[in-house]
Amino acid sequence: MIETITNVNSFVNGIVWGWPALILLGFVGVLMTCMTKFFQLSHFGHWIKHTIGAIFGDEHVRKHTQDRSISQFQSLCTALAATVGTGNIVGVAGAIAVGGPGAVFWMWLIAFFGMMTNYSENVLGILYRRKNSKGEWAGGAMYYLRDGLGSKKGCKTIGTVLAVLFSCFCLLASFGIGNMSQVNSMVMNVYTAFNIPQIVTGIILFIAVAAVILGGLKRIASITEKIVPFMVIAYLVGTVVIICMHASVIPAVFVSIFKGAFALKSAAGGVVGAGIAMAMQMGFKRGVFSNEAGLGSSVMVHSSSNVKEPVRQGMWGIFEVFADTIVVCTLTALTILSSGAVDLTTGALTEAAEAVGSSSLMSYAFQQTFGKPGAWFIAIAILLFAYSTVLGWSHYGSTACQYLFGEKSVTVYRIVFVIIVLAGSVMEAQLAWDISDTFNGMMMIPNLIGVLVLSPVVMKCTKNYVDRRIHGKKVKPMLSMFPDIQAEQERTLSADD
Repeated sequence: MIETITNVNSFVNGIVWGWPALILLGFVGVLMTCMTKFFQLSHFGHWIKHTIGAIFGDEHVRKHTQDRSISQFQSLCTALAATVGTGNIVGVAGAIAVGGPGAVFWMWLIAFFGMMTNYSENVLGILYRRKNSKGEWAGGAMYYLRDGLGSKKGCKTIGTVLAVLFSCFCLLASFGIGNMSQVNSMVMNVYTAFNIPQIVTGIILFIAVAAVILGGLKRIASITEKIVPFMVIAYLVGTVVIICMHASVIPAVFVSIFKGAFALKSAAGGVVGAGIAMAMQMGFKRGVFSNEAGLGSSVMVHSSSNVKEPVRQGMWGIFEVFADTIVVCTLTALTILSSGAVDLTTGALTEAAEAVGSSSLMSYAFQQTFGKPGAWFIAIAILLFAYSTVLGWSHYGSTACQYLFGEKSVTVYRIVFVIIVLAGSVMEAQLAWDISDTFNGMMMIPNLIGVLVLSPVVMKCTKNYVDRRIHGKKVKPMLSMFPDIQAEQERTLSADD
């Protein structure tokens, strides 16, 4: 049975993560960057001020809502909870092990353009969101595929079909990237560090996940806004300490990254890494696995925010990718590459690192510096990262289930999701990761088609925001594609929103 699943998954994975899909992913990011006039660079100070800067200076961003929406900070934390997971630790290590140091460069590149892909998804998510019968905002790729792409002449059927396909793939992906692979990484690392049997950790996680997700989005957001800042800061401090302790080799690390990215020869005469194609493919795949830009996943929680301005939530999407890949993944890569786990001349794992396996490279790097407590720290970090990812993805799956089967089906979905936590705790690690990769790719394709077709809407909304908020022009705000919601949002739109 397992062999059959593995063979089928390998076949599908080769299609959804083939070069045509990777080219589409890169093309959409480049297109949105050009159409928004390199917004992530040209308005860098503005989006920093209104995202991470606003957390400290704008109470409205942090303030809990009395209705069924969540605050902008809670939406960010829940989105980061889903993205800052094992992909930032195990995923980066796997990319380096297979694609060499050069894979890091391609992670950076896809993240740079992915900022605007994620931005565009969030802008469309706010523009096309609606409220359900409970008064909760419901938004995501399925809504802008159905109501956006579907509103184009002759595209109603294809928009509806792609919306359903995206929702089905999202439902499956929530069990893969959002559950099995995360749980598997947790139980394996806890077993390695503390010798606690996998099934014991799985049962504890089963209880911990059920206690939160059965309470709905408000409870998930309440937990993630407490866990995410703590876990990210603690992890970053640990990586920075190791990097500073190996500061003398950092220049050589960057040389190996750039040489490996283009399969250039090292000073010793050998080629660094695994070749351009493998480095690029692993960098793209693990980069997307980590920051999810292009999947259309985080849109579902960003759309639940109390924000009025689509571009404002889009900027949170830029920050999300920046924090996840440019900051967290980079520090992970520098820690591994500077620790002696990789031969910087050839790009291959050292014999000692090969012995521990790619999934434990970060644990190896920390243990080299801090001894056994270093391995304990990484085990706990992965536990928190992956646990928060499971919580975030449970909401994505719930949203997809609600779209497909109605609001009453969500409780059933959450029960099944919790049960699969136990399955993930005993599954073979590589299969869990391979299945997650496949479901990611299947989600990505219909979402990118939607973003591509609706790119003029994103460009128009961005220009509207820049004209009003940055250039001070008196123009009507573009807040929703639906006249009734547009009118409602205009009435409550404040100058500082």
